Amino acid sequence: MSIFWVDRQMIIIREERPEDVEAIRRINLEAFGQPAEAEVVDQIREACDDLLSLVAVEGGEVVGHILFSPATIGEEGAALEVSGMGLAPMAVLPKNQGQGIGSLLIHNGIKMLRERGCPFIIVLGYPEYYPRFGFERASRYGIHSQWSEVPDEAFMILILNKTAMVGASGIARYRREFDEAV
Repeated sequence: MSIFWVDRQMIIIREERPEDVEAIRRINLEAFGQPAEAEVVDQIREACDDLLSLVAVEGGEVVGHILFSPATIGEEGAALEVSGMGLAPMAVLPKNQGQGIGSLLIHNGIKMLRERGCPFIIVLGYPEYYPRFGFERASRYGIHSQWSEVPDEAFMILILNKTAMVGASGIARYRREFDEAV
C-alpha cells in the first residue's frame, strides 16, 4: 500500500481486495461508457492467478483501477518466447479524472512489476500519454500487436529487464479475453 497527497486529498494505492470487485466494475463502466472493459476485468480475474490489480482509494471510495495481466512476446512456435505483462484497462471515475490518479496507478504498477522481475509491460493506448512513463513504440524492437488493425504508434512497450529481452521480437499477445473487446 502506498499513500499520496493530491490536491490536499489522500490517495491510497493498494492491491485489489474481494470487496472492491463491484466498485472496479462501476469505475470501468463509467470511465469507458460501455461494458467491454468491465467484462474483460471480470473474466481475467476469474481465469487468471498471475495478475496485478491495483485500486486508488480516496476518502474510503475506490475511484481508480488498473489491471496488469500476463502477456507474451515471440513468434508462434519459436524457441524464444518471453512472458511479461499487459497493461489494460486503466480507469478513473470521470469525477476524479485529471487529478493524477491514473499516473499514480501506472507508476505504482510499474514499480511493483519491476520488483517482481517482470521483463516488460505492453500497452495499447494514447501515444501522447504513455511515453511519460517510459513506454516506447514496440515496433522499435521488432515487436508488433497481435491485432493487425492497431496503429503502430498506439502499441507500446516498457522494457524493465533488458537482459531478459535480448533476442525477443515478433508478436505480442495479451490474454485471449481481450480478443472480443478489441
